[in-house]
Amino acid sequence: MQRHSTISPLLALPGAVAAEGRDEGVAAHYGDLFREQRALADGSGFVDLSHRGVVAVTGDDRLSWLHLLVTQHMTDLPPGQATEALVLSANGHIEHALYLVDDGETLWAHVEPGTREELVAYLESMKFFYRVEVADRTDDIAVVHLPAGSIAEVPDGAVVRETPHGRDLFLPRAGLESFAASHGPAAGILAYEALRVEAHRPRLGFETDHRTIPHEVGLIGSAVHLQKGCYRGQETVARVQNLGKPPRRLVFLHLDGSEVLLPAHGAPVRLAADGEEGRQLGFVTTAVRHHELGPIALALVKRNVPVDAPLIVGNTAAAQETVVEP
Repeated sequence: MQRHSTISPLLALPGAVAAEGRDEGVAAHYGDLFREQRALADGSGFVDLSHRGVVAVTGDDRLSWLHLLVTQHMTDLPPGQATEALVLSANGHIEHALYLVDDGETLWAHVEPGTREELVAYLESMKFFYRVEVADRTDDIAVVHLPAGSIAEVPDGAVVRETPHGRDLFLPRAGLESFAASHGPAAGILAYEALRVEAHRPRLGFETDHRTIPHEVGLIGSAVHLQKGCYRGQETVARVQNLGKPPRRLVFLHLDGSEVLLPAHGAPVRLAADGEEGRQLGFVTTAVRHHELGPIALALVKRNVPVDAPLIVGNTAAAQETVVEP
């Protein structure tokens, strides 16, 4: 996926260290990764997600139109209710992930950095005769995250997407610095990612590749509604749900804490019994350091890997927990 970075003004906050890779444009941390994690876990502070793309859809047909294009049931979405949805390829592979809320007049979505232009182009190509308008609002609207349990006040005019993991706010980009001044302390994207991995939540481009289908990463139910049709890739979803099993499954790994370096995205996963020269059975998708659990990771492995088998990542021992049932 291409990256079109949006540089956050909050990189000027004291201690800010810029993130790299897909999360460039915001802070990786502000000087104390574990303190930032603990603050989020306790419901304080916020995370700058202003590098994410923001797409808005307006018009009377916005919900019924999007219902035809995505994996989620959209026609009866009440104002203020958060949901998420996928855009699939014709073969059922995940192409886009949308994190959505409708405010009664506009359907708002935030999406992965570097995906908004392709998503907007696809949506524009599918408008036909429907009464909808699609707009890339990334330049003027930013996303910030308040953690679960936060009692911070929401600024006037912000659109709120509330989930069990916290509240995503869509607010004017020009107000980021004043928001930070009144809602600190800021936590970096590494702290946010550590809690995401702990919660087993997959992320597009990290837990997915060009051939990932929703069943593999546990998105049936949360992002894929099984009692609807009429969307691209639906045949694959139905076939796997009714007749088969996905070829891979997402697992959670507890990594040996004696290793200094975390495994990189794509690091091979093997059976511990086979050693470092054994057959590769999967790969690490995201590895993080957690303030309580130590080094942990998500990984995609072949479906038939025994759920109780000790694994290794490189030469690092890894104990697995089931996320997606084999």
